Amino acid sequence: MSSVVIPVEIADEVNAKILAVSEDQLQGFQRDPFGVVAERTGLAQSMVLARVRAMLEAGVIRRIRQTLLATNLAKGALIAWEVEQDKLDSAFDYMFQDDPFSGHVVTRSTDAATAGSNYKLWTTLKVPQGFSLEKHCEVLKAKVGAKSFRIMPAKKIFALGVGHVRRKDMEPGARSEELGKVTDVAVVDLTDHEWKIMEAVKREFEPGELMEDLWVARAAEADVSLEEFFKVAEDLNERRVVGRFSTFLEHVKKLSTGEQVTRYNALFHWAVPPGRELDAGREVGRHYIMTHGYWREGGPEFRNVNVMGVAHGTDKEKVLAHKAAIDQHLAEAGIEISYTNVFWGGRSEIKPSEISPFAYGKWCAQHGIELESMKA
Repeated sequence: MSSVVIPVEIADEVNAKILAVSEDQLQGFQRDPFGVVAERTGLAQSMVLARVRAMLEAGVIRRIRQTLLATNLAKGALIAWEVEQDKLDSAFDYMFQDDPFSGHVVTRSTDAATAGSNYKLWTTLKVPQGFSLEKHCEVLKAKVGAKSFRIMPAKKIFALGVGHVRRKDMEPGARSEELGKVTDVAVVDLTDHEWKIMEAVKREFEPGELMEDLWVARAAEADVSLEEFFKVAEDLNERRVVGRFSTFLEHVKKLSTGEQVTRYNALFHWAVPPGRELDAGREVGRHYIMTHGYWREGGPEFRNVNVMGVAHGTDKEKVLAHKAAIDQHLAEAGIEISYTNVFWGGRSEIKPSEISPFAYGKWCAQHGIELESMKA
């Protein structure tokens, strides 16, 4: 008797329907995320769970987790690293494999030699409250032999949500009728009790954990009742600590099915007049293609760009057409762009940045670093 083979391709009609919701449409803490997916897709929850479980086992989905708004839990920034070409691969490997506080690790290049094109390695970095990003970067600089680095914390967030499946056939210029929302970056203090529950909330799900009563085992792991688990998680959701529940796909790598979700990962840079950053960011953030949008200060290394964003696509010319449509829209909105650029992603690995103060203490001990010396 043959067993039923569950389709795992993202092009499968049912899987595409599920992923269009589960990638980035489940905002906030979700008591029953797959129940919500079932409701929005019109599919049975048992089918949703079976499909998601199969895609995770096949490596089509690379991780499933409840995300946290880490910018509200820990000091974070985008870091550009100036690394010699012959050290680039080893520096990349160290950031991805040996520094749990570095999240996205990407090599980037420009189509021509321009301001900042010597910064070929880009990472996101977060350190727990009370510790110094600068000091952590100095440790990493010595470890990988980098020449210099630029720390670019987000001042405001305009877009945040990676939904590759639903963006696949989006036309350049497609945007909301409303301006993009502005999210403030403000660090929230958590008690040890709250951290204990948050560590259980944020841990990735294994295939065998995907079931209707999703959080029962996690509450037991945190040694609290399910009622207390939900109470704390929903309170932190109200305090804007919790992000979204998400099924994450690979950005650029080929999937086990041979499919490729995206081929191009573009970091857009814009320099707009001081005082117009919010206006420009809200106009950029209303474009559906943008998976990330931020006010960050690039400094003289990057010709003083101050609005940045990320878009993905399978065709380079179409990604550039999206960029051109945004440029035109900014001009129509009366926002002058004195300089703009595109940094194209190359080698890429993504993992959640560790933000737990307990984990930071362990990491410092493992590397022979005095914890007190890393404080801000």
